[in-house]
Amino acid sequence: MTTATAPSPGIVTFYRLIDGTRAPERADRSGLGSLPTRALRYCDAVTQAAGFGWHVYPAMDFSLLWDGAQIWWHCEGLEEWSPLGAAQFPHFAQRFDQAAPAAVRGYSPPFLTALQEPGVVQMWTGLAARTAPGWSLLVRPMANLPRHPGYEPYEGIVECDRWFGPLFTNLRLTRTDTPIRFHANEPVLQVQPIPQVAYADAVLNNSGLVEELGAFSAADWADYQRDIVAPNQDPAHQQGRYAAEGRKRRRAGLCPHMAAAMAAAQAAGQALAGQPAA
Repeated sequence: MTTATAPSPGIVTFYRLIDGTRAPERADRSGLGSLPTRALRYCDAVTQAAGFGWHVYPAMDFSLLWDGAQIWWHCEGLEEWSPLGAAQFPHFAQRFDQAAPAAVRGYSPPFLTALQEPGVVQMWTGLAARTAPGWSLLVRPMANLPRHPGYEPYEGIVECDRWFGPLFTNLRLTRTDTPIRFHANEPVLQVQPIPQVAYADAVLNNSGLVEELGAFSAADWADYQRDIVAPNQDPAHQQGRYAAEGRKRRRAGLCPHMAAAMAAAQAAGQALAGQPAA
């Protein structure tokens, strides 16, 4: 008999429901090796975006086909293509009911569901997730990677601090009459933690605008001179100063919000473990 272990403390805890599903992996700053070398060396903005969050994988190899009216699906073990309504992951419903308490049995999430919108499929990753209080998950296409020609993931923000359930995504199929293949070892999504205050109306409705050059302050011009003019006037200037300074700042912990984020992660871990916050 195995003993269940408590989730590891952190801003996000993933739960694997389907055995064998590849675990989420920290997103790769190189865009899975696709970014140009110059971007890797000098463009901190691009590599930071590429490495922000985790890559999430399909729960198994499967294929979808949309004929313009009906969506079909196929996986190993199916002799023929099957019309898609709602499909369970093979043998998962039984496995779910064996593990679940009586009140939850019979409610295993579907693996694939054809939605009422033409060509749109909901795909379950085989995972669930919890976030620390005040944090959400942005579920989106992978950053700085070319889009798959056969489908386009919708983006969604899930408040996993108050909702615990399957981690889904919706896919809009963009090809007809051509099989679209998904592979269990090729990531399909990027999942990113964001504080809920970042998308609160009080924040988004409170942006400012400096309407013309004449309204720039002395501090604005000084910063522009420091960041744009001075490097171009310096004969010894080398590319990548912004990236180098960003890495130095992160190593030194100089971000004013980093301490708050780490404190939130620690408090969340203590709460999950049933310990009082420090």
